[in-house]
Amino acid sequence: MNNTFFRKNPMVLMAIFGLLFSRPIHAQQYNGKYYNNLDNKGVILDGYDPVAFFTDNKPVKGDPANQYNYQDATYFFASPDHLALFKADPEKYKPQFGGWCAYAVSLGRVAPIDVSTFSIVDGRLLLQHNNRAVAGWNKDVAGNLQKADKYWPAVSAGGGRQIVTEEEKGFLNNTDANGVALQGYDPVAYFTDNKATKGDPAHEARFNGATYWFASEEHASLFKDNSAKYAPQYGGFCGYAMSLNKLRPVDPTIFQLVNGRLILQHTQDAYVQFNKDVPGNTGKADGYWPGQVKKHAGKKKVSFDAPAEPAQQQSR
Repeated sequence: MNNTFFRKNPMVLMAIFGLLFSRPIHAQQYNGKYYNNLDNKGVILDGYDPVAFFTDNKPVKGDPANQYNYQDATYFFASPDHLALFKADPEKYKPQFGGWCAYAVSLGRVAPIDVSTFSIVDGRLLLQHNNRAVAGWNKDVAGNLQKADKYWPAVSAGGGRQIVTEEEKGFLNNTDANGVALQGYDPVAYFTDNKATKGDPAHEARFNGATYWFASEEHASLFKDNSAKYAPQYGGFCGYAMSLNKLRPVDPTIFQLVNGRLILQHTQDAYVQFNKDVPGNTGKADGYWPGQVKKHAGKKKVSFDAPAEPAQQQSR
């Protein structure tokens, strides 16, 4: 098959590219029974010696001359002695959760690791993604470890994709079929740029059962540091409809900030009606929201209510 074939059959070339680039980000690491965090050569722990975390209490780079394959992952060791220790009892020294971030697993997903974040809890080697993950993990080490153990089978079976955790079932969000809120718009941009800006799935964060996309990693970081500040009110449902005790969709380009709270509306008419009495309508929406959460949280699909009777369109 040569270049002439592809010039005459461009759709074939496009299909090949689609197969190459549409796979999940971790697909190349999920070729066997175990779902491990591996590099492109099948090496786990970024090539660091798993035994050294226990014996030296620090990350030590392994040597490819001392390697061993266990549960679909290749381990490097700093010395033959460490290799022998691992061979004698690999379950003692292997990283938990396939070498993925333990805190991320406790939240129902995977994330890469920084070996400097390691800890040993009840004789188990745990690693985290970054200092933010360390802080989240340390808020409740025993509880988070229990959650990670609980969710790991489903997370690993799904190739690391986000699962809906038991904790997330207590929230109500206006999301698409993939769990993305705000139709992919960046929640932070409403505050920093005062405009609706489309987010990029390369920059994402999870909060209260919804996935958010951001225009930049800087915005994602701001959100992760203070998610409650930037997340939309009423789960991203229409603010005016909520003041009528209804669940309605939104147009992400129709928004306002009310006392530092992001409120979105379904239509321009809803925006006008809401702004006839912002304090009053906000108070009504706040009062109705807990009941809506209690009624609908945890359901796989939430149906929108019928729209309110049309009000006469007025100018702002």
